[in-house]
Amino acid sequence: MSSDIRLTPTSYIVLGVLNAAGESTPYELKQGVAVSLGNFWSLQHAQLYSEPERLAAAGYLTERREEKGRRRKHYKITAKGRRALADWLEETTDELPELRDRALLKIFFGADPGPLATRQVAAHRAKLEEYERIAELGDEYLPKGPRTTLDAGIASEKEWVRFWSRLEK
Repeated sequence: MSSDIRLTPTSYIVLGVLNAAGESTPYELKQGVAVSLGNFWSLQHAQLYSEPERLAAAGYLTERREEKGRRRKHYKITAKGRRALADWLEETTDELPELRDRALLKIFFGADPGPLATRQVAAHRAKLEEYERIAELGDEYLPKGPRTTLDAGIASEKEWVRFWSRLEK
């Protein structure tokens, strides 16, 4: 059964990950997202279990179920899914990122920035170090898209360290 459905950012995440991975279970999708784009795009893990089923029903993915054992579902992108992903990748966007920062929310409502800044500097330095370790792998291990987003993450963390360090004083 194939029908047109409204594709969401989660849809494109599933299509993109499956396009790169070939075939995955929802659990493998969750793991892949957690160590990669989960650093800049948050989503509920439950979506990575329900969205592949929805996409398969609409013809964007195929579904294969194990016959024995845990009977896990394995999903693979179809030609229709690859076309939808390619069309989406060609679209430009002027959307700005959504900032949801609990520490800034507390400052907005009157919290003393000093103690928050100390914790935030440490957290952002740790994330910056993590990103820099990944960057040390070199371009031969990081495709252009992930490398570019990693560079954005490094720049962002450097700026957050500078911002919170000024409030720490």
